[in-house]
Amino acid sequence: MRTSAAGSNSQRGFTLLELLVVIAIMAIATAGVGLALRDSSQALLEREAQRLAALLESARAQSRMTANPILWRATETGFSFEGATQASLPSAWLRPDVRALASGAVVLGPEPIIGPQRIRLASVSHPGDSLLIATDGVRPFAVLPDSDTVPAAP
Repeated sequence: MRTSAAGSNSQRGFTLLELLVVIAIMAIATAGVGLALRDSSQALLEREAQRLAALLESARAQSRMTANPILWRATETGFSFEGATQASLPSAWLRPDVRALASGAVVLGPEPIIGPQRIRLASVSHPGDSLLIATDGVRPFAVLPDSDTVPAAP
């Protein structure tokens, strides 16, 4: 005779519905954390620095291609590329919080090797945040932490 009660040998575990509820809760929590994390001023400054380094390299290539020197200058509202075709390069920051601290113009060619160049970008709202965009004249412009060093030649 069987003495075990009906259903006593059923398996224990999670149902599919319970697993879906837990996954939904985790997805909502992850989305909330993602929305709560905003870009810091340092991350925004880093994005602007990467953009400017790419623009400088583009202007440098254009200068070599046309055999005309291009000068980059910081302005009150952004920057300008003198000698470049007007429509080819932008002249404003993506965010008004960025200022360039450059002494004079940055010469971008047409020679394949230019002199060492550096531009310091700073945040207006967070004066302690700044980055350096520099080249040794041979290698492309690179974003460096705020220091007085220029990348060494290979």
